[in-house]
Amino acid sequence: MALTLLLFVTGLLILMGGAESLVRGSSALALRLGVTPLVVGLTVVAFGTSSPELAVSIESALKGSSSIALGNVIGSNVANIGLILGVTAMIRPMHVQPSLLREQIPLMIVMSFIIWFMATDGRIGFFDGCILTLALLGFLYHSYRISKDEDENDADLPEDAMTLKDKTWFCILLIVVGLGGLIGGGMLFVNSAVEIARLFDVDEAIIGLTIVAIGTSMPELATSVVAAIRHHSDIAIGNIVGSNIFNLLAILGIASLISPLSGAGINHSDYLVMIAFAVILLPMAWSGRTLSRPEGTVLLLGYLGYMAYIWP
Repeated sequence: MALTLLLFVTGLLILMGGAESLVRGSSALALRLGVTPLVVGLTVVAFGTSSPELAVSIESALKGSSSIALGNVIGSNVANIGLILGVTAMIRPMHVQPSLLREQIPLMIVMSFIIWFMATDGRIGFFDGCILTLALLGFLYHSYRISKDEDENDADLPEDAMTLKDKTWFCILLIVVGLGGLIGGGMLFVNSAVEIARLFDVDEAIIGLTIVAIGTSMPELATSVVAAIRHHSDIAIGNIVGSNIFNLLAILGIASLISPLSGAGINHSDYLVMIAFAVILLPMAWSGRTLSRPEGTVLLLGYLGYMAYIWP
């Protein structure tokens, strides 16, 4: 048991390190190739921060534990809003950019409903994956078009991305190391999570919705808390919403193309909770265009209540 927990934590740490290395290397390399900082922030960084979820979901699907893969995405999206935005808003109220109210949050809500509809037959299959992947490409293209009219300095990039952009081979090394960390850490993390589920006779879907989801959301939590402490909490909500969109489109899309994702053990109530957190975020963000401390408290209490409800 002790060894399994040690491997679980080790896998998580490797995942986080791999994601950090991938984000820094790919961001700097993209800048080196002439891609604007804003586009890098909308695409490379957003995808990179979701890479732990992607690695875990793909590994789970390949191992036949697809309920962990689907539970991971649903649980991560709930944790991103309830846990991460809740904690961050309690530390410091967050200003909400108008584009989030007009586009990103409504898109997150719509895609949450679509995922629920896709899973009504108990699985997300290859055809569903094709639709989600096409939607992802459309989202990336739209983000690129919009970015042409935006200020390049608004991007949220790793602080050393501008410095590293002239070190091409080092950037490539960071990317390779990052991908290796994601693959190796993902395998270790999933194998340990499945073993923990068996040891405690807990359904794999519950493990995916809770432990795995929280674990793969740790990079976002750390980033958001640091941003709040450094008085940059306004960027946290944009990063979280973007990460949720990538989770729904990229992770479920790519993972279901590799192997159909079973919804066994995941109830309609889990989808409804994911939708509810996405929906409630809109009026909260709209009120004064700020996510306040009381609203953050409500989000966190809602998340803790959901954890208490689903954990056996």
